[in-house]
Amino acid sequence: MSKPVPCMWMRGGTSKGGYFLAGDLPSDTKERDAFLLRIMGSPDERQIDGMGGADPLTSKVAVVKPSVRDGVDVDYLFLQVGVDQATVTDLQNCGNILAGVGPFAIERGLVDPEDGETKVTIYMENTGQIATVLIQTPKGKVTYKGKAAIDGVPGTAAPIAITFQETAGSSCGALLPSGNPKDVIDGIDVTMIDNGMPTVVMRATDLGIRGSESRAELEANDALRQKLESIRLQCGPLMNLGDVTEKSVPKMSMVSPAQKGGAISTRTFIPHRCHASIGVLGAVSVATACMLDGSPAHDFAQIPTGKRKTLKIEHPIGQATVLLDLNDDNEIETAAIIRTARKLFDGTIFAE
Repeated sequence: MSKPVPCMWMRGGTSKGGYFLAGDLPSDTKERDAFLLRIMGSPDERQIDGMGGADPLTSKVAVVKPSVRDGVDVDYLFLQVGVDQATVTDLQNCGNILAGVGPFAIERGLVDPEDGETKVTIYMENTGQIATVLIQTPKGKVTYKGKAAIDGVPGTAAPIAITFQETAGSSCGALLPSGNPKDVIDGIDVTMIDNGMPTVVMRATDLGIRGSESRAELEANDALRQKLESIRLQCGPLMNLGDVTEKSVPKMSMVSPAQKGGAISTRTFIPHRCHASIGVLGAVSVATACMLDGSPAHDFAQIPTGKRKTLKIEHPIGQATVLLDLNDDNEIETAAIIRTARKLFDGTIFAE
């Protein structure tokens, strides 16, 4: 694909990547993937010949189109582009990149803005679920300026409230694909859970770490990485994900008591590099594990009272706040999180 292609580069939450209209990309999947690898500069650990930022968190793509579904504004497909591997996968969702989909849809004319706030309903193609986002649109125009702050992003921006519904089991077929709040793999207690992101939750101390280490320390711990990969490969089939050798899921989240007043502390591999923070849907899955009696996360999680639970999930550079609303049976009905986004550039991108 040699012609220039319209593209908007955006930061969404604690990630960033390219946002495309589906009609601007090749309809053939192999051609599309080859184009995305080229514009990102993959495979290359520096991604020096493309737009990628040499990190999985900055090598992401959103593909957006008008939806034909009742009550839905746009469809969103998330694609994770490999950094040092020639891979493009749609096997996971991304709640951070999702934060930019609403503003992008309005800016591209797919959704008519209201004066003040505009609700955008988004169908997430990766998991078949729906999210509703609330975008700040004073005088009918998207604003990225505001006073909302999220850890992992400097400064402040306009808040984007994201509400998820019916995310349980969206990738694995069940909230707890094994049927248990706790299983034992390689002698380690684990919770295999999917509330929007397939995640394996374990106690940090069971893996021989404190859970307060830096990202760099954990990535340099070869013994830890080998343990995590052994557990991950065994959990894949048990989570109905099949052979996950070449897949980006499940995520591996090690939990420990909160250090800074939150509900719990996390260190997450995604799956082979340690996340600088934590993914939006990964945070939702960990927060859900905190609520499950018998889960390793439940043992020391600080859970507030009431039907609405505000859980601050600590990560290496701060916290992600998850709001869980319970129904009368004390089951999680909706999960919400506050994110921000910023338009970085809007123009054309070249593959040659």
